Amino acid sequence: MEPLIVSIERNGEMVQAGTISGTGVSDARFQYSAGYLRSPGAFRLSISLPLQEQPFSPVQTANYFEGLLPEGFTRRSVAQWMRVDEGDYLSILHGLGRECLGAVSITEPGEEIQASYERVTEEQVRQLASEGALKSAELVTKSHLSLTGASGKVGLYYDEPKNAWYLPRGTAPSTHIVKQSHIRLDAIVTNEQLCLLTARRCGITVPDSFIINTGDGSDGEVLFATERYDRVFPAVPRMVDKIPCPLRLHQEDFAQALGIPSAAKYERESSHYMQDMFDILRRYSSDPIADQLKLWDMIAFDYLIGNTDAHIKNFSLLHSPDMKQVRLAPAYDIISTTVYEQSTRDMAFRIGGEINIDDITTDSFRMAAEQVGLGKRMAMKRFDEMRERFSPSLRQSAEELVAAGYSKASEIAKQILCSGGIAKY
Repeated sequence: MEPLIVSIERNGEMVQAGTISGTGVSDARFQYSAGYLRSPGAFRLSISLPLQEQPFSPVQTANYFEGLLPEGFTRRSVAQWMRVDEGDYLSILHGLGRECLGAVSITEPGEEIQASYERVTEEQVRQLASEGALKSAELVTKSHLSLTGASGKVGLYYDEPKNAWYLPRGTAPSTHIVKQSHIRLDAIVTNEQLCLLTARRCGITVPDSFIINTGDGSDGEVLFATERYDRVFPAVPRMVDKIPCPLRLHQEDFAQALGIPSAAKYERESSHYMQDMFDILRRYSSDPIADQLKLWDMIAFDYLIGNTDAHIKNFSLLHSPDMKQVRLAPAYDIISTTVYEQSTRDMAFRIGGEINIDDITTDSFRMAAEQVGLGKRMAMKRFDEMRERFSPSLRQSAEELVAAGYSKASEIAKQILCSGGIAKY
C-alpha cells in the first residue's frame, strides 16, 4: 500500500509527524519521521507511541490508529459506503482521517486537500434525526471525518449567531459532535442532556451541549449536540468560506494512552484499569493532583447516575495548543444506562474489586481510593459531597428540561434514583 502521512496540528499549523507503511493491516507500522524527531517541540502522538527512531509494531500501530475510528454499526456502514472490508482499518482511516478527534490528520503523499464548509439544510438536519446511523455514516464519509464510538454521530460546524449548521469538507474543522437518538433506547437524547446538566451542577467539568429539536421533541425528531472541547478559537482565526476556523487540540483517550485496543475497552478480567488511569495522570498530567481528584469525581458520578458504559475510551487526555501541557479532558458521553432494562449492570471497570453496580458500596470506593493512591479521608469526603449534591442537582436539571418541553426528563430522573448507584443512599 502507499504510505499514509500522519500529521498533527500544533499552534494552528499542520506538521508531518511520520508515516504508516506496510503491505496491509497485518504489517502496518507507524514511524516518526527523522525531521520531526529533530524539530523543536516535537511531541509524541500518544503515551503508547513515545518519540523514537524505530518503527512501532503492527499491534502498537493498530491500537492507537484504529482507536481513532468509529465502531460497530457506524463502522460497518462507513465500510459499505467506501466499498472496503470493515476490518481494513487503514483504508477506513485514509477515507475518514482528515478530521479526527484531536489534532491528527491522515493523508496520502502529495495529496492536496482544500478546506471548505457546506451549508446543511433544515431538511438534512431532519433526515439526520430520523434516519439515524445510516445518514451519519453517509455524512462522515462525505466529509472524511472520523469520530470514535459505536453510536451514530457526525462532526458539524455550528454558527450560533445564525443558528446555521455546516458540513466541514477537506481539512476544515468541526465545532460540535451531533448524535442521533437511539431508537432502541427510549429518550436517550433527553437522558444524556439530563446527565450532563446534573454533572455540571455537581461540579464536574463538561462541554456545553443542547438538544436540536426538529419536530415535537420525540425520538426520531431530536439530535444531541455537544461542543467539541478539542477545538478552540484563537484571537485571530483563519477564515474558510468567510467562516472563522477553530484550532485543533490534540487528545488521546485512555485506551490509546495505555496501548489497549478498542475491543478491550471494557475490563473483563482484573486488569486494573482504574489504577492504570490514575497512574497515567500521576506520570503525565501537568497538574496531577487536580486531575486525579477530577477523575475520582467523574467515576463517582458515573456510579451514582448508573452509567455502566463509562469505559476507558470515555476518559481522555487533552493537550494545550503548543502541546506543552497535558490535562484530563472534560467528562463526556455520560448517560444513565441502568434506566434501560436491557442494559448490563456491570460497570465498565472494577471499583474496589467489584464490577457489578449492585455489589459496589461505599467500602468499594474506600478500597478503590487506596488502590489508586488517593488519601482515603480526602477521597471519601469528596464522594460524600458528590452523593449529597447528586439528588438535588438531578431534580433541578430535570425541572429545567421539563420546562424546555422535554417531559420525559422527570420520569428518567425518577428511574435514576431507583436504578443508579444513588439508590443505595
